[in-house]
Amino acid sequence: MLAVTRYRVPDADAQQFLDRARTALAALAARPGHVHGVVGRSTDDPGLWTLTTFWDSVGAYRRALSAYEVKLYAHPLMYLAVDEPTAFEPLVESDGSGALAERGSDRAPDADTIGLDDEKA
Repeated sequence: MLAVTRYRVPDADAQQFLDRARTALAALAARPGHVHGVVGRSTDDPGLWTLTTFWDSVGAYRRALSAYEVKLYAHPLMYLAVDEPTAFEPLVESDGSGALAERGSDRAPDADTIGLDDEKA
């Protein structure tokens, strides 16, 4: 699975954000199940940044978020985070050779309907 968190960072805070994001990525990378991670900035909008991480599973990602070091170093970035979904399941991948690999979804067949009755109440 992959997690993409976007951040809106004022120009004056860019270097401080990069330093904190680097530390947060290191904390995440130390967790079991972490595969790969990237801190990036938009080439079209320099105030928009991302922290993207790849994980063996949703469970590994969620366990990582509850780790002390991650809470200490990654959670402080959240005040700059764009409020939107962050966790995604890869469905089609390329390996750099041009070949594509399809993956099936891990979502439950009734995932779109779980909790809908509760929201209507």
